[in-house]
Amino acid sequence: MSKSYPEITERIVGGIRTLHKNIPDTMQGFSAMAKGATATGALDEKMKELIALSIGVATRCDGCIGFHMKALVRLGASREEVEEALGVAVYMGGGPALMYAADAIHAFNQFTELHSAESS
Repeated sequence: MSKSYPEITERIVGGIRTLHKNIPDTMQGFSAMAKGATATGALDEKMKELIALSIGVATRCDGCIGFHMKALVRLGASREEVEEALGVAVYMGGGPALMYAADAIHAFNQFTELHSAESS
């Protein structure tokens, strides 16, 4: 059975909304950290999202794969860029990361299809 990364991210967004309501200071801190970490500097936003995807795969985080792959598709990352980042994740995370890297390709396909449909 294939995972639906759009469904995974949609479900997680609901939980994040609840956390924003119930622990606003913590969530504001996390949001500020995310904004600072992803701001363009020596590395652009796409490169930072490729790094985040690699870490998400190496740590076996479905939500991370979903959110960062969605961002990469939005930013116009190519399949080749994504696959090279996945190669680094496999190198760093070994066999378990390989299983998630293979699954992350499904996320790329799913978000590419959604992005294409929304752009039409």
